[in-house]
Amino acid sequence: MIGDIIENEEFNKIDFTSEKLPSFEFENCRFVNCTFSGINLSGFTFLECTFLGCEFTNAKLNDASFKDIEFKDCKLLGLQFSACNKLLLSFSFYKCNMKLTSFNKLRIKGTEFIECNLTEADFSDADISESLFTNCDLTRTIFEFTNLEKADFTSAQNYSIDPEKNKLSNAKFSLPGIKGLLEKYNILIE
Repeated sequence: MIGDIIENEEFNKIDFTSEKLPSFEFENCRFVNCTFSGINLSGFTFLECTFLGCEFTNAKLNDASFKDIEFKDCKLLGLQFSACNKLLLSFSFYKCNMKLTSFNKLRIKGTEFIECNLTEADFSDADISESLFTNCDLTRTIFEFTNLEKADFTSAQNYSIDPEKNKLSNAKFSLPGIKGLLEKYNILIE
């Protein structure tokens, strides 16, 4: 029934673009190979849920709540996480396609991004300190006025981060990745 809290349930291979979500609040639920593309999740609450192999391309997230959420092998193209309810916002991402995703102005300290494609994502004005970017593609990803203190980029690729426009204290980078920190200076590194 709409309005009830759904707890400890698993949803498999449901296309929510044609079937309505049964509630606005989910707790400790698993969504496996479900489709949420283009649907309006504004005001929905997800607590301690796992999304496995789900597609969310261009879903609307205005004031949606995500607390302790795991996204694994999901397609999250064009999502505006910056429109989510910021209270207790926390999630982790494993092997997700996150092209054109926005985290603008969010405080998501300690977030894990593992083997994700973050091409053209936007982290401007965000606090992603202590976050982990393991084997992530950061091609044309925006880091501007971003708190990256203690973040780990040692295995990330294709990033371009301006040290003068971001907080980098104690952030970790690999020697081959130094090129992404010096790009603005037009220095050739062989």
